[in-house]
Amino acid sequence: MSETLLITPNQPKADVYQELLPQLKSLVENETDLIANMANISSALKEVFSWWWVGFYLVKGNELVLGPFQGPIACTRIGFGKGVCGTAWKEKRSILVPNVNEFPGHIACSSASVSEIVVPIFDKSSEVFAVLDVDSERFDMLDEVDVEWLEKIGKIITPDF
Repeated sequence: MSETLLITPNQPKADVYQELLPQLKSLVENETDLIANMANISSALKEVFSWWWVGFYLVKGNELVLGPFQGPIACTRIGFGKGVCGTAWKEKRSILVPNVNEFPGHIACSSASVSEIVVPIFDKSSEVFAVLDVDSERFDMLDEVDVEWLEKIGKIITPDF
């Protein structure tokens, strides 16, 4: 895998993901360390899309614990069913929040974040072992196209345990 992502400029978002996904697969296919893969995926997504914050929380007991991320300092622990991340974990589904101020119980790790997507990441037993969290400082930046492709990206990092 090259150390540089090759993305054609000025194309629709779905086309960017279409170019990015195989590069991410190549990046993680020969690396067995989950944290290293999450770190590189976070970095790649932040670099390509310029989101405010992108990273992972890992399930540890009955809470999510901050994992690899790119962006400003984040909340370290989130309870099961709490905020967007904990709700996505509890409901085992992706959640797109166009305006975080309208999400009951939203946890504001940064006041600059106004929209969010959280995608649960499943292990081989179909249990959530992590979530991928993306935050934007713009209301119009995240949409269903992101949800669709972030779910595909989440599937490439499923561990073998």
